[in-house]
Amino acid sequence: MAGFFSRLKQRTGSDHPYCTAVVAAAGSAQRMNGIDKVLAELGGVPVLARTLLALERCEKIDEIVIVTRSDLCVPVGKLCRTFFIDKAKSVVQGGNTRVESVRLGLNAMSEHTELAAIHDGARPFVSPELLERVLLAAVETGAAAPAVPVKDTIKRAEQGVVTETVDRSTLYAVQTPQVFQAGFISAALYSCIQDGIEVTDDCSAAERLGKQVTLVEGEYENIKITTPVDLAIGEAILQWQEQI
Repeated sequence: MAGFFSRLKQRTGSDHPYCTAVVAAAGSAQRMNGIDKVLAELGGVPVLARTLLALERCEKIDEIVIVTRSDLCVPVGKLCRTFFIDKAKSVVQGGNTRVESVRLGLNAMSEHTELAAIHDGARPFVSPELLERVLLAAVETGAAAPAVPVKDTIKRAEQGVVTETVDRSTLYAVQTPQVFQAGFISAALYSCIQDGIEVTDDCSAAERLGKQVTLVEGEYENIKITTPVDLAIGEAILQWQEQI
């Protein structure tokens, strides 16, 4: 991997691999009681705008591709102009599944993209420090993601009856952005599509092809806005961040 980075630096003159952030924002928001989670506001600013601004400010991210629903393509484009998301390369329509949507986003990347950072549009609290950690790890290993230790006791159950208590010391909740060599993750997701396999995150697609994914320290506040309760938690996080 060090050789890959050295060759890239010689070719581009950059101090980092050219990185495209693919933002997945094509969900149906079924658990939001009719509220569109990416356009819902946190502290008066749309969730998606906060997410994009975090990526915009990261020096190691060179361009942004947003994948969204067909009915949101125009509003999202307007949002990018309103909040001066200058790195936004394109807004593309997603597919029927998350795997299809992300692959469509990857197809819209610049051809010289070396790293793809796939991030949930509904994770507005990703910090500069987390972005730095995961991007540096991906340069070294080719596949990296942030994760936090699971705090709750985890039970495995069948038909509502506990069958096992899982050792939580080995369990982690994986977050985004998940960062990969661009060509590899595109091929991994294509393999899932061809085989009819739906995965819940992009690391799973990489693991199917035998790729080891490096986990770096995540942040508990890097939550995904999925339900109305998450919006309330997000408001609390904003207030907390203003006090520290």
